[in-house]
Amino acid sequence: MKSAEAFEEILDLRARAVEQLLDGLLDGRLLADEIARPERLLEAMRYGVLNGGKRLRPFLAIESAALFGADRGAALRVAAAVECVHCYSLIHDDLPAMDDDDLRRGRPTVHRAFDEATAILAGDSLLTFAFDIVADEATALPAERRAALVLALARAAGIGGMAGGQALDLEAERRRPDERGIITLQAMKTGALIRFACEAGAVAAGASSADRERLAEFGSAIGLAFQLADDLLDVTADAATVGKATGKDAVAGKATLVGLHGIDWARSQLGGLVSQARRLLEPYGDAAEPLASAADFIAHRKR
Repeated sequence: MKSAEAFEEILDLRARAVEQLLDGLLDGRLLADEIARPERLLEAMRYGVLNGGKRLRPFLAIESAALFGADRGAALRVAAAVECVHCYSLIHDDLPAMDDDDLRRGRPTVHRAFDEATAILAGDSLLTFAFDIVADEATALPAERRAALVLALARAAGIGGMAGGQALDLEAERRRPDERGIITLQAMKTGALIRFACEAGAVAAGASSADRERLAEFGSAIGLAFQLADDLLDVTADAATVGKATGKDAVAGKATLVGLHGIDWARSQLGGLVSQARRLLEPYGDAAEPLASAADFIAHRKR
């Protein structure tokens, strides 16, 4: 990208494409073998997923797929599935039994706009719907690639990935982890889905195992950068800027790398992670610039 503005334009373009697809997928029409789509549950799902946001994870899936020449329509559906998993996690994270937040993306959280039971079911439904999207033959990829994507997404979202990371995050409120524990927690809770999004394009395109591993490593680097930037925002930004409550980590007594090492250290680490991410993409030349620009965006985002 020639500038941050140019990157944000393409980010917005991809976000609108994903939102349009999700809007169509989450309408009242029944799919084969569905019995009914309860109106209030569907409304809560749409509220939780069609609410703006940067759609960064879908962007990574789309651009990693483009890097290897994967089918664009299939890549868009995989991106939509990633966003369903991400939004499910936000709905559940916001619940009183978890992070207990009232604000998300500048609006009341799903359990505040509806009720707790409906929010739980909306999250459950978005998670399972993600696998429906990928496995469906409408995702025009060979069956073995769709199966590989389902498996990789399940591993990223489950006990050894995002959900397990959330469990470690809750445990960290009672027993502060050391630095290694914090890194493990963050690699699971935040990094696993970002890593999947970056790797997914290589899987969808049937790229080599070496390419798949390289993109996964890139995803791990920017996943850590994302969490560092998020922790910085928690201590330096205000709720109006980021669209959610800030300062909650300190109040909850959660250990973060920013809390351990300070703001200046974190900013220095972000620079190193961006450099690492760019080096990983060097074999792909200019074709990887959208992904490289995403690393810069993640490290320097303001919300």
